Amino acid sequence: MKLIIDGNSLTLKSIENFLSTSTSVELSNEAKKKISKVSSLVDKWVNERKIIYGVTTGFGDFSNIRIDKKDIEKLQENLIISHTAGVGENLPPHIVKLMMLLRANALAGGYSGIKLNTLQLLIDFINNNILPVIPSQGSVGSSGDLAPLAHLVLSMIGKGKVQIIKNIFDETSITKTKIISSKSALKKFRLKPARLTAKEGLALINGTQMMAAFGSYICIEALKLIKLADIAAALSHEALRATDDAFDLRLHKLRPYKGQLIVAENLLQLLKNSEIRKSHKVNDPRVQDAYSLRCIPQIHGAVRDTIDFVCSQIEIEINSVTDNPVIFYEDKDYISGGNFHGEPLALTLDYMAIALSELANISERRIDRLLNGSSEKLPKFLTNNGGLNSGYMMLQYTAASLVSENKVLSHPASVDSIPTSANKEDINSMGSIAARKCYQILKNTQTVIALELLAAAQALEFLKPLKCGEGTNIAYQTIRKFIPPLKDDRIIKKDIDKIIELIKTNTILSEVEKVINIK
Repeated sequence: MKLIIDGNSLTLKSIENFLSTSTSVELSNEAKKKISKVSSLVDKWVNERKIIYGVTTGFGDFSNIRIDKKDIEKLQENLIISHTAGVGENLPPHIVKLMMLLRANALAGGYSGIKLNTLQLLIDFINNNILPVIPSQGSVGSSGDLAPLAHLVLSMIGKGKVQIIKNIFDETSITKTKIISSKSALKKFRLKPARLTAKEGLALINGTQMMAAFGSYICIEALKLIKLADIAAALSHEALRATDDAFDLRLHKLRPYKGQLIVAENLLQLLKNSEIRKSHKVNDPRVQDAYSLRCIPQIHGAVRDTIDFVCSQIEIEINSVTDNPVIFYEDKDYISGGNFHGEPLALTLDYMAIALSELANISERRIDRLLNGSSEKLPKFLTNNGGLNSGYMMLQYTAASLVSENKVLSHPASVDSIPTSANKEDINSMGSIAARKCYQILKNTQTVIALELLAAAQALEFLKPLKCGEGTNIAYQTIRKFIPPLKDDRIIKKDIDKIIELIKTNTILSEVEKVINIK
């Protein structure tokens, strides 16, 4: 299996496939031609002693200092070495691998001046699972993700550290894999370290690929999570014996937000032919349910619309040229601009963070309703022998903790800025911070949705022998294949770990989608 990159045709779907399989990466023939032409043009300009930022000058506030031709290669190597100022925990391997793919794709467009053999080395790293060790902190998200990408390139020139990891999602494998020198890895795979020539170091690190890597991964997972949230909400709806009148499509067509309509349709499909709902439809004395049940289409729908918008922005970014200066071969010209600025990502990832936090908020409220004993059909904390047993009491504590953490993390990074490079770079996006925060919020929200599924499945035990709807019953049965009902207190962490695993492996979602056309 191959993923052909050309700088303009990556999709979130192809990225998801790349991350989940052993897909190898290859440059398109057209990309190879463009890259060769542009690198030759850069060489010509160097020989003509043209003054070009980052090619024959210093960087940042040193851009007014001209560099001799004999020092061009040293300039590029010094750029990489001097910019490896990252700190903090290392980036997850799947984010590193995605960074490499996105940087390669941006360079494949043929506007950056990279040499073909240098770009091929980056692709060789990807295909051999040689993953540079990259600290997660240090980028202000404006001259691109300079520090993280410099650590990536440091490994390409044989001076950094790497891990050789085939299964990028296997925590045990990652933990056990030794960190080795990139020099050793290059030798192992018979690869030669890159010798950077004019423009190459700058072309490699002047980009938004750490932000975009996080953004791409978050979008891929969020698109699945919003469907799973509908399933969890429908399961809670069943367990709390709520009314589905509020999901009537006649109502939602009067406020025709796309996401709201889709969620209402999903819920009706999931709840179709529910014995639980039929059992109290005629004599139900309640007029309205609480917002966390009645307003699922409005709230989940707004989150869904946000996710769709952010993903559309990310798909623009992953096929964009984001370094500087940008070279136009046909015009024999170049432009020094600011395509590396992370503002489009910073704002959208802050928006995504807020949306995912709200998805966790409403889920936690439903968890509380399942556990607090307010429903006449459900015992407090979903245990028959309360007092001696605490049941699932602590699920809501955990959810509350994560939801509270999300609220703190949802403060936007994009509204902040600290000038850098002696005020040359006087307004920065802080997009890398937005990206890292959003990633943590995604993980927290996945866990909250998992806790809701766990609680709702347990609640349904007290409504037997009545069965839930066509979709919700599949979700319930899938959970029960792996997690038995809670009869007496047991180690809850094991239940939590298993339900999170079912989410991360798409087990519940895929089983439901076999039966229900959930959108």
